Amino acid sequence: MNSRSNPLELARRSVALPTGTLELTLDRGAMEADDLLGFAARANAKRGFLFLSKVLGKHWPVRPSTMLQVHDRLAATVPEVEGPIVFIAMAETAIGLGQGVFEAWLRAHPGCEALFVHTTRYRVGSGDLIEFEEAHSHAPRQFLHMPEDPALRALLLNAGTLVLVDDEASTGNTFLNLTNACRRLNPGIARVHLATITNFMGRDATDGLSARFGLPVTMGALVDGEYRFQPGDYVAPIEAAQRFDPDADRGASTRFGRLGLRRALDAPEQLAERLAGEFAPGATVAVLGTGEFMHAATLLGAALARRGVDVKIQSTTRSPILTWGAVSHALRFPDNYGEGVANFIYNIAPGQYDHVLVCHETAPNAALRELAELLHARLFHFQSEAKVEEVPVR
Repeated sequence: MNSRSNPLELARRSVALPTGTLELTLDRGAMEADDLLGFAARANAKRGFLFLSKVLGKHWPVRPSTMLQVHDRLAATVPEVEGPIVFIAMAETAIGLGQGVFEAWLRAHPGCEALFVHTTRYRVGSGDLIEFEEAHSHAPRQFLHMPEDPALRALLLNAGTLVLVDDEASTGNTFLNLTNACRRLNPGIARVHLATITNFMGRDATDGLSARFGLPVTMGALVDGEYRFQPGDYVAPIEAAQRFDPDADRGASTRFGRLGLRRALDAPEQLAERLAGEFAPGATVAVLGTGEFMHAATLLGAALARRGVDVKIQSTTRSPILTWGAVSHALRFPDNYGEGVANFIYNIAPGQYDHVLVCHETAPNAALRELAELLHARLFHFQSEAKVEEVPVR
């Protein structure tokens, strides 16, 4: 698809993937669909396709300004309601998106009470964990941490509205599972808003969300439609994508959203100022997040862009995707969280950028150094918003 195609051609599309055939009908947003998404094939027995977002900063390189515009647009879909509101971003792929939408909403509603928290596949701290399932995922177990700060916990337990943010909605099952888990904690939740880049549940399923959830549900998406997927003969490799150990410390931080935030993160302006002064005029720069640690990379990229740097943002992932369609290049490397599962970076090749900056929350380790060696990158350990340490890699 492309934005200059015939609208009727955009509305219906059949895509032959290595894993099967994807039939797609677009009801709204068709004219910008090519700018927002492409198609990829998952190496996943549960789901053989991927609506690959081009504005998410996960599997596709994107300019910070483009991402921030999407955050503003999705924040604008949230209905005007009385607070407090809880924004929850879905791990792994949409953590940065959800945090950006939360911060955009805060900018548009100064003084309003809201909480941001993101789901995770890691335990942090020793507090209560809420578990729910993302059944179609390569790594299905997800967790939501109860905030340890009493004020943040009170926001979660007294909120009347949930805003759940993901890159796409296809069945609504994960949203329902998470909503039910939150309602067991807070029976006072009165409404849910789903904010996604793409909504492929179809009109009937979207219209039936309120009845299905048992409370008013609204949907805000940039592209709406529905899909059907007919699996082919492809057999996905059997490989572990999740090894959760409740007693293992994976080095995931408590400072960037897992235990809740009620304010926007500060951008690393001093670091951006120093780096911008080091880059030659016209140099191309990639800023990479790692796994669930995404939004700090976006903020660094945006700060560099404000200083005139030609920068794009992306992130590593645990999702195995075939090199086909919207994925032209793939690199595999060890998991820097020490879970023992493969990690990947897509659509970025060694030497493609003049500078590659890898942002990570875990302590420096062999996996990060291997990634840095693959991409000739520099490592930046975010110990907090204010304390970012460059890690020697050579």
